[in-house]
Amino acid sequence: MVTITQLEYIIAVDNYRHFATAAEKCFVTQPTLSMQIKKLEEFLGITIFDRSKQPIIPTDLGKKVIDQARTVIKETKQIDEIIKNDKNDLSGSLKIGIIPTLTPYLLPLFIGEFTKQYPEIQIIVEELYTFEIEKKLKKDELDIGILVTPLKNSDIEELPLFYEEMMVYTSSNSSIVHDGEIHIGDIATPELWLLNDGHCFRNQVINLCKMKQGNNNKHPFKFDGGSLETIMKIIDREGGFTLIPELAGLDLTKKNSDKILCFSDYTPLREVSIVYARHYTKRKIIDLISKKIIEAIPKRMREKERGTIVEWR
Repeated sequence: MVTITQLEYIIAVDNYRHFATAAEKCFVTQPTLSMQIKKLEEFLGITIFDRSKQPIIPTDLGKKVIDQARTVIKETKQIDEIIKNDKNDLSGSLKIGIIPTLTPYLLPLFIGEFTKQYPEIQIIVEELYTFEIEKKLKKDELDIGILVTPLKNSDIEELPLFYEEMMVYTSSNSSIVHDGEIHIGDIATPELWLLNDGHCFRNQVINLCKMKQGNNNKHPFKFDGGSLETIMKIIDREGGFTLIPELAGLDLTKKNSDKILCFSDYTPLREVSIVYARHYTKRKIIDLISKKIIEAIPKRMREKERGTIVEWR
């Protein structure tokens, strides 16, 4: 007989590719986990994991069994959520993945109020790149993601929240500023500082200016930054410019906020959404957190309509 516990154990081993780590995450001893997986393999008459490899990997047939195990666990969890929804029970955990170009600007705006209003919901937040969020949603390691869309992923639902303008943060001596104006055609220049690979905002900027990656030979040193704050501080001292999302400019000092300019001929936007796997059932919680986010952002951003969305894929 196949048990739910056994299915959870093989999913954990597949996720972590290590028996000891999987046992730790499942809150059992390694011998217990290994014994249950061995029993499952004996019952099915197959080998699910190739233990000769490091890290451990599933066999070809094992991959199919694990995929089916994920489906069974998803469907089982939905039974519990159906009951909770019917009882209007807003409890349990909510695992959120959020991209780095949103985390420092958006998360503080809503997370405190949300946890105070709904203390029975345990919030667990991870800062992750978009591809990591997609991967974790597929494996049920996250409940929702907050990121930039469209993803063009048929396995993921998207719920747009707001549209954020892409703006220019520039040094006072940048050559792209002409009489206080900047045009889209001006930014395809080596003066542009970029975030490093993995950031969807980097790809949006590259798509916007249609420049080739790595064309930054006017800078005093090569730097692909992981933080917009770091890049802005470098610009303050070394010159050049970068693009920032609208929320990134909210808390700047008056001196630095004066360095932000909007494009004169174009209003590029990025679409910020909550995303979740298609089978996800905690829709009431999604609706609550969506409402809290929309209430928290500046009114002018709530009023922005879908305009020219800059693709990042």
